[in-house]
Amino acid sequence: MKGCSLTKIIRLTDVIQNKIKYLYTFIINFIRNFAEGNDKQKTHQLKKMKKTAENILDVTVLEPSKKHPTIFAWFDELAGGECFIIHNDHDPKPLYYQMYGERGGVFNWEYLEQGPKWWKVRITKRRHDETQQTIGQMVAQDARKAEIFRKYNIAYGSDGKKILNEAAKERGLDVTKIEQELQQLDRSKYAEAAKYNELDLDFLIDYIIQTHHGHVRRQIPTIREYASKVMVKHAAGHPELNKIYKLVEELYTEISTNIQKEELILFPYIKEMVAAARNNIPFAQSPFGSVQQPVNMMEMEHEAACSLLKEIRRLSLNYTLPEDSCESYHHLYDLLDGFEHDLQQHTHLENNILFPKTVKIEKQLTSKQAV
Repeated sequence: MKGCSLTKIIRLTDVIQNKIKYLYTFIINFIRNFAEGNDKQKTHQLKKMKKTAENILDVTVLEPSKKHPTIFAWFDELAGGECFIIHNDHDPKPLYYQMYGERGGVFNWEYLEQGPKWWKVRITKRRHDETQQTIGQMVAQDARKAEIFRKYNIAYGSDGKKILNEAAKERGLDVTKIEQELQQLDRSKYAEAAKYNELDLDFLIDYIIQTHHGHVRRQIPTIREYASKVMVKHAAGHPELNKIYKLVEELYTEISTNIQKEELILFPYIKEMVAAARNNIPFAQSPFGSVQQPVNMMEMEHEAACSLLKEIRRLSLNYTLPEDSCESYHHLYDLLDGFEHDLQQHTHLENNILFPKTVKIEKQLTSKQAV
C-alpha cells in the first residue's frame, strides 16, 4: 500500500510540474505577444502621427534608442521634394552629421526654431534633379573657388556640407551673382593649384599637421596675448573687446583639444586603415566602433571653433578698426582675420576631403572582411 501511495504521489507531482511548465510557457508567450502587439501599436501610432500632425515628429516622446532610427525611417519614406519637421528639446546637430554620413547630401536641413527650450528642424528630401555639389565638394575639385567663397564670407570649411543655395540664403546673398563668378572660373584656363583631392590620405594628414595644426600652435598664443593687451588698453571705450577676449580664450581651448585628439587618436587610426587598404591586409576595427563616430565629433568641434570666429567678426564689425586704435589693435585684427582664413582651409581639408574618404575606405575594408 505504501508503495502504491508513493507511486501515486510521484505521478501527481509530475502532473503538477507539467501544468506549471505549461502555465509558465503560456505566460511568457502572452507577454511576448503583448509586447509585439504593443510595438506594432506604437509603430501604427507613429505612422498615424505622421498623417495627422502635418509631418511633425515629436522626438521627445520617443525612447533614446529609437530616436535616430525613427527619424531615418521617416526620411527614407519621403519622396523627392517631401519633408517633415522634428521637434526636440535640444539641438539635433549630431543627427545632421549622422544623416550626411549615412545618406549623403540628399537632404536640406532648415532650422525653424533654435532654443532655448525647443528646437524645430525641417528636413526635406531633395529631388533627383536637385542633387547638387556641396560647397566643400566644389572647393575640393577646384581650390581656386575658395577665394570666391571667402569674398562673400561663406565658410567653405565649416559649412562645406551645404549647397550654395542654402549658404547664400542664410546670408541674404544673391546666389546668381556667385554662380556667375564660379562659372567664369570654370570657363577660364585652369591655373595650377594644389590638388588636395588627389593626395594620398596619409600624406594629406602629414600636410594638415605640419601646415594647419602648426599654424594654430604658432598663432594662437600670440592672438591670446594681443587680445588681452588690447582689452586692457581699450575696453573702456570699446566694451566689445571684453567679449572678444573671452571668445579668444574659448577658441584656444576648443581648437587645442581638437588638434590633440586628432593627432593622438584619429589620425593614427586613419593611417593604419590606409595602410591596410593599400597592402590588402586584415584590419582590426577600433574600440570606438565606426570611424564615423569620431569624425562626427571632430566636425562638431570644427563648427564650434568657426562659430566663435564668426562671432568675433560680428562683434568687431568685420574687423573694422576704430579711430583711436593703436598698432596692437591693428595687429590683433590682422591676426584674427588670417587665423579665420587658415581655419577655413584647415576644416575644408578635413571635413570635405579627409573624412569622407576615410569613411569610404572603412566601408570597403569592412565589406572585404565580411566576405
